[in-house]
Amino acid sequence: MVDGVTRDGKSYKLVMFDLDDTLAPSKTAMSDEMVELFRELLATSLGCIISGGQYGQFQSQVLDRLGDFPDKANLHLMPTNGTRYVRWSGDDWETVYAEDLSAEQKSLAMAVVEEGARELGLWESKTWGPILEDRGSQVTFSALGQSAPVDAKAAWDPDGRKKESLRAYAAARLPELEVRSGGSTSVDITAKGIDKAFGARRLMEILGLGIDDILFFGDRLDDGGNDRPVADLGIDSVHVHGWEDTYTKLGAVVRG
Repeated sequence: MVDGVTRDGKSYKLVMFDLDDTLAPSKTAMSDEMVELFRELLATSLGCIISGGQYGQFQSQVLDRLGDFPDKANLHLMPTNGTRYVRWSGDDWETVYAEDLSAEQKSLAMAVVEEGARELGLWESKTWGPILEDRGSQVTFSALGQSAPVDAKAAWDPDGRKKESLRAYAAARLPELEVRSGGSTSVDITAKGIDKAFGARRLMEILGLGIDDILFFGDRLDDGGNDRPVADLGIDSVHVHGWEDTYTKLGAVVRG
């Protein structure tokens, strides 16, 4: 049994986080300071990470950094915007569910988002890794490639207008799918109605929690952002601007 945390006089049993630009820079491992604070959190509270990244990113950015900590059972992982749920079985990390797209849905999504990127002048010639990625339960467009450096991604679309133009283009042409802005240069496409709110609802059902039991930290709580559906559920949400901001605000909750 965990005690949970308290913020502004209100108690929460579970703290939920976005990953990229919330717990760590995009596609980058958590810092030593965040690792220490995160371990402190999991010693007293349930924790959940829900992000557009695939499970491999969770492993390299979080699990490899946390190491063999004693409170694995308190950590719940929801890759690809909650279309997957992974938890500690006692021996290993096991997949509880995966809402995969069909081959036809993935093929159409990739075709539409590439067409839109080229038409809007957003298909870049200099990239780091693939621009389009099939993540099983999600198709992801990353303008500069999956492995682009943080500074290049930050400079590509500082006000989010490029990404929003592509999101709107794809959403209009993929009415049967969910299209949302992801990380700093990405657009995520999942099955209709499956977003971070879907993941949050499923987790609440599985763990027997209510909306008032969860506190969420995310950097994309703006309209169209992939963190916004969590806040729209009524879950108390903390808007952060980078992992340093999360570290400060989470530290105030965990350490008082």
